[in-house]
Amino acid sequence: MKFLIGVDDTDNLESRGTGHRVRQLADGLQANRLGEPQSITRHQLLVDPRIPYTSHNSSACVLLESGDADSVWNFSREFLLHESASGSDVGLCLAVWDSVNADVVAFARRTKLEVLTMPEAREIASKSGIRCEGLTGTGGGIIGALAAVGLRHAGNDGRFLWLPGLRELEGKYPVSALAVAHMDCVCTLDGTQLRPETLVDVGEWGRPILKDGKATLFVEEKNHEWYVISKDRIKSLSD
Repeated sequence: MKFLIGVDDTDNLESRGTGHRVRQLADGLQANRLGEPQSITRHQLLVDPRIPYTSHNSSACVLLESGDADSVWNFSREFLLHESASGSDVGLCLAVWDSVNADVVAFARRTKLEVLTMPEAREIASKSGIRCEGLTGTGGGIIGALAAVGLRHAGNDGRFLWLPGLRELEGKYPVSALAVAHMDCVCTLDGTQLRPETLVDVGEWGRPILKDGKATLFVEEKNHEWYVISKDRIKSLSD
């Protein structure tokens, strides 16, 4: 069964960010044979002085294959309680893929534009059968955690922090080999897909974007060679 684990606000100004912590969580779930992580995505939410956040107000989501929702929830909960930074306002959500409905997606999209509240997040999660809990501090991270679940399910927001083999890629590869890192599409910004034999220099920061539900790596041609678009352009497209 496919699950989405949404996490937000695990950090403080001195600690590593939520993306790092969620990668550790995914490793722990796999090491304890509780599930097989498929991907981890980062989702940028509204930056507004009325919203307490550490640096960027982003949340993260793990796509996980598992047959044991209770064990996944309990492990994730205990891991975040133990590992999250002092002063954080951790939120955790666990959703079966098919339970993410239009109300959840609409709420998620609003978090990119509006200042929302914890009661609304709890109500939508409850009505949708999604487990949702604030674990530390104010628990305000439940807003971003639920947003991460909704945005990941909708399939057109954010970028991949992790895919199997992604973070080991560096240098030049034919497009066909990039499928090893579970990249679904390698194309230009206008949507033109590269041929399987075309070499692409992924550099040190080849982060695919979530587009139409697929891990999409955008590339550009320079001096008759193909390169991943710049880090700044990846961020601008995925935020």
